[in-house]
Amino acid sequence: MAYDLKKESDVKEYVEKLGVEYRFGCYSEKKPEVCHLLGDYLEGIKKDFEKASKVYKSTCDDYGYAKSCYKYGNYSFLGKGKSGSKGEPRVAYQYYEKGCNLNDSDACLHSGLLLVSRSMPKEIDRDVPKGLQFLTKSCDMNNATACFYLSGMHISGVQKKPEDAAAATSTTTTAAAGGKAAGVKDTDYIVLKDMKKAFQFAYKACELRNMYACANLSQMYARGDGIEKNEKEAEKYKKLALEMQDEVKKQQETLGFQQGVGMPN
Repeated sequence: MAYDLKKESDVKEYVEKLGVEYRFGCYSEKKPEVCHLLGDYLEGIKKDFEKASKVYKSTCDDYGYAKSCYKYGNYSFLGKGKSGSKGEPRVAYQYYEKGCNLNDSDACLHSGLLLVSRSMPKEIDRDVPKGLQFLTKSCDMNNATACFYLSGMHISGVQKKPEDAAAATSTTTTAAAGGKAAGVKDTDYIVLKDMKKAFQFAYKACELRNMYACANLSQMYARGDGIEKNEKEAEKYKKLALEMQDEVKKQQETLGFQQGVGMPN
């Protein structure tokens, strides 16, 4: 049957039929990829986050479907789909890690960020070396955001006890050559500052269309950080970053219009 998606009645019928097909493919044919689509359907079309959460969890637990592990990780972190829940960061991490082990790049990204960040919930024990492994795996799978974060980590370095370094910086001058506060040694760092690596990760992230990485790349070329100084390349990547910024603005404007129009009930 052909549907006229300009007609509200046809849209409603099409949406309902889609839900029936997803339920059959998931519960009768037991296809994990269809179960995941059912979760997306419940989340995006029906706005039934509680049911969507259950579908994502079971699809991860029963079938080891990586994308569902990642989605349930998001739900757990935010407390989404559970009435009155404030979120469960430790549960979220467990599902992110499982998704990463099943080779989902977004799950690897979030696993890594939870472990390297200093502002994450206290339920998560900071483990920068392990987090770095997750982020590197994500970047290797062409996740632009992971590559961008890795670049940032190598631009500044990651200290074992950043609060000690902050105190040292407030009372001493910064060494001009190394960019480290006087009295701060290489052994105080978990990840050493390395502008060549920072450039490599920024370059890859920019190639993968991360506009912030392109902006950083422009600055690196302009200053000669991690790469030979090149004003032409600096201008090229500055222009590219601005073009991406304009694209994002247009997409946001279009999305805002679509949300304003809305879907028929």
